[in-house]
Amino acid sequence: MEKTTLNNTSIPFFFNKVNIFKIVITIFHLVGILGMTVPALRPYFQVLTPFHLLLCTGLLFVFHKGWNTAFYLFVILSFGIGYGSEVLGVHTGFPFGNYRYGPVLGFQLFEVPLLIGVNWLLLVYLSGEIFHKKIKNDFIAASLGALVMVLLDVLIEPVAVKLDFWSWENDLIPLSNFIGWFGIAFIIQLIYRKLSFDKSNVLSLYLLINLAIFFLLLNLLL
Repeated sequence: MEKTTLNNTSIPFFFNKVNIFKIVITIFHLVGILGMTVPALRPYFQVLTPFHLLLCTGLLFVFHKGWNTAFYLFVILSFGIGYGSEVLGVHTGFPFGNYRYGPVLGFQLFEVPLLIGVNWLLLVYLSGEIFHKKIKNDFIAASLGALVMVLLDVLIEPVAVKLDFWSWENDLIPLSNFIGWFGIAFIIQLIYRKLSFDKSNVLSLYLLINLAIFFLLLNLLL
């Protein structure tokens, strides 16, 4: 009986670093779906939410190549503008509407979890990478990147409310939230486009798809 063997290229292809990280990302999201949908496990997985977001960001940045001054400036500005807009929103209702954060997302400063700044950074990076080579016009690319972020937020909002990430006044997600999201996202996307650093990342689209599927399934299961 002839023995079947793998050729020399199949093993490196499956077990190379990119594919290993993709497998890890998928496993973490699948486990997260299980943990969030089983009532007995949910409190533990809610506590783990900040670590999940930080892990995804860390895995993504393992494959980032453009570690220059422009990139660090992007990190600072995207975190600062995103976080600052949330502080403004929580205290004034502008630009998103009237809402408040629950304890799930960890340490808060000015009543906003610091992790929210990381979330803005991550989502701008992921959505911006889709268009950075395909579209030359910065304003069009920034608009499309912002639109992707709004569509993702449509999936995130109902789940976030159910899991006590944040809550809205009268339990209604206002249209102003999505308009405000687009506006802030567009500003940061434009900064992303204007700053000169290597924006190619082999994990970006894969991670973005995993996040979208994660929240889509939680919308259906919770």
